[in-house]
Amino acid sequence: MKKLVGSRSLRQFVLLLLIILAAGCTPPTPTPTPPPAATPLPPIALVRTEGGSATASARVAPAQSAALALPTSGRVTEVAVQVGENAPADALLIRLDDAAARLALTQARAAYFRAQAQLAEAQAAPATAEIAAAQAQLDAARARFAQLADPARPTEVSAAEADLAAAQSAYQALFNGPDESARIEALAALSNARAAVQQAQSAFNEVKWRNDSGALPQSRQLQEATNNLEAAQARYDALFIEPTAATVSAASARIAQAKAALDRLQAPATAAQLDEAQAQVDVAQAQLDALTDGVRSETIAVVAGAVAEARAAVQRAEQDLANLELRAPFTGTVTAVDVAAGEFAAAGAPVVTLADLDALQIETIDLSERDVAFIAVGQPASVLIEPLEVTQSGRVVRISPQASTIGGDVVYTVWIDLDAQPAGLRWGMSAEVTIGE
Repeated sequence: MKKLVGSRSLRQFVLLLLIILAAGCTPPTPTPTPPPAATPLPPIALVRTEGGSATASARVAPAQSAALALPTSGRVTEVAVQVGENAPADALLIRLDDAAARLALTQARAAYFRAQAQLAEAQAAPATAEIAAAQAQLDAARARFAQLADPARPTEVSAAEADLAAAQSAYQALFNGPDESARIEALAALSNARAAVQQAQSAFNEVKWRNDSGALPQSRQLQEATNNLEAAQARYDALFIEPTAATVSAASARIAQAKAALDRLQAPATAAQLDEAQAQVDVAQAQLDALTDGVRSETIAVVAGAVAEARAAVQRAEQDLANLELRAPFTGTVTAVDVAAGEFAAAGAPVVTLADLDALQIETIDLSERDVAFIAVGQPASVLIEPLEVTQSGRVVRISPQASTIGGDVVYTVWIDLDAQPAGLRWGMSAEVTIGE
């Protein structure tokens, strides 16, 4: 056991010694040499002159031009201009079909007028006649409630019974025919009428050989007697005519109405009937109070809001109608018309090009980024109008703040106003521009 422990200790000692020797044999890490510091170069001064000169190709263009489009789509009904025609500001150029838009505007205006009338009615004081009518309706509702709530009086019951008996007698009389006295009276009237006719006929026969003026009085007497006879005959015949269905129905309805009135007086009102009558009183009272107390401010505010909404709807309809017309935004010459009457115009698609050809400018098309740095607003320029072979002086009025690219080259646009516009100058002509000295 002791031998085993001593042998293990020896091995550990030898291993530790080998580690120490190996560490002592490793060469030391050399200290890195710092790189030499870079010597800064002196800054190169960029010399920029105030102004300079440059040459560029250019073209003639109007100082103000626009490709005009409609904000809405529709069928073209009118093209009011032609190419080459001068159009003053706000002149009509194109009109679309506006029938539906005009109808919508009419409806919106009608709704606006109704809303205004409702607001005026809400703000106005009620008329005396309206208050009187509401008061009468309340009085009638109260009377009906009182009639249902109070027991029927004997006189009212007797009157209702007499009304029912009269209605029943009238109904029975329709089927009993006339009484003897009425028949005799009608027969006597008929006989008297016949005798009058015979007498008038005899008088007329005595004078009928005379001329018309001499026989006229007797002729009138005969006609009157004949009319009276026909009326007497009709009254006599009416006594024996069978009653019609309408007459019988009316008589039956009168009996039913009289019986219902008697039943209401003889039978006490139910709780439901009393509640209904009281509800009618409450409604009538509320209507009268609304007239006498005036309209609440909240109601007026709601109606006023409806007026504002209706006014906004009118404005929208007016704008929709205006959007169907294309008008000139400035005075200029029509240089292109791309639509005809009857065609469909899409919203946003250019249909008319308008330009101010009285104020043409020169704009460069290939001025490089190297040259633009030496150009300044106000510099003089010499412009050769190539088709006219005319050189005209001018001055730089504007320099584009943003570049464009042509064939991979970065270029800037410069605008030049001519000191005088030569005769024959047209949009799109080529030019050569020399800016500066």
